[in-house]
Amino acid sequence: MLLHNRIDKKILKKQMEESNEKRVTLSFYNYAHIEKPEVLRDKLFAEWSEIGVLGRVYLAKEGINAQVNVPEEKFELFKANMNNLSFLKGVRLNIAVEKEGKSFYKLKIKVRPKIVADGLEESQFDVTDKGTHVNAEEFNRLTEDPNTIVVDMRNHYESEVGHFENAILPDVDTFRDALPIVKETLQPYRDHNIIMYCTGGIRCEKASAYFKHLGFKKVHQLEGGIIKYAHEVEAKGLKNKFIGKNFVFDERLGERISGDIISHCHQCGKPCDSHTNCKNDACHLLFIQCEECSEKFEGCCSEECTTFIHLDENEQIKLRKKFQQKRNVFKKGRAEHLKQHWLKDLKIIKKQAHS
Repeated sequence: MLLHNRIDKKILKKQMEESNEKRVTLSFYNYAHIEKPEVLRDKLFAEWSEIGVLGRVYLAKEGINAQVNVPEEKFELFKANMNNLSFLKGVRLNIAVEKEGKSFYKLKIKVRPKIVADGLEESQFDVTDKGTHVNAEEFNRLTEDPNTIVVDMRNHYESEVGHFENAILPDVDTFRDALPIVKETLQPYRDHNIIMYCTGGIRCEKASAYFKHLGFKKVHQLEGGIIKYAHEVEAKGLKNKFIGKNFVFDERLGERISGDIISHCHQCGKPCDSHTNCKNDACHLLFIQCEECSEKFEGCCSEECTTFIHLDENEQIKLRKKFQQKRNVFKKGRAEHLKQHWLKDLKIIKKQAHS
């Protein structure tokens, strides 16, 4: 059986957008000891394809990290399938805050060295020795204490559009980058209550274990992350301390948690918190773009990319091969990079295309 989908992604995306099938978007993870993740990958791909699961799943010897959507009518069948695996039985499922289920259009299951890249030695600490879990009510109560330090363990482009009140927001592009910066920042607060949070819990759970290993005594983790917190404050009528939008790693790129818009369009500066990926296949920069700029630049991050997408398709393919490494000059959502685009000279682009 094929372990990947060979249908063109544009066709799959169009099929998903036009479908009336109701689907449930959810995420889950679990740190566990998996001896043969390659064997598990094959098993899950076969069984979940049969159910109609779509999404992105990472497997490693340290566990599983999944963001998927499932046909609503087969949701209970999917949960039963998960419960057949001992390490997934009863695992918490973070159901998306927004009900739109068109978040993924194909199933990808990949084996990786780790489910969350941290840059640490595998045996450096026990990832299962995690911090104390707190729910939304406990989180709110603890954050009323001036001796509580709240740390956002996400990347800068996530916290740019939404974060908890008074949280430490590391200016980083990856979780790997965050750990040493947070370690240094927290040194004066070793005796304080520390609460870490992320989107669904997977990064702050690993971080909480790491900081316990470093000797911090009062390490807490927001159970289920921002997603579960949003559900709980709504269900229990609690004060919502999250401001703005929660960035998510699927086609939606965000879920609104509060009505606040705390970020700005990276092109015109207008208040905006809608992320997009540049429509130029040679770029795909993730950035914030308002509706007016989206129309003006045709979903691209710059005039250069707008020009690029109007070149003949064969010319674009040729140029993508020439310039593909230069995509690395971008960092996700760094607005200043929009002013110094790697496709600086359009004459050179066109000359290269015809060479």
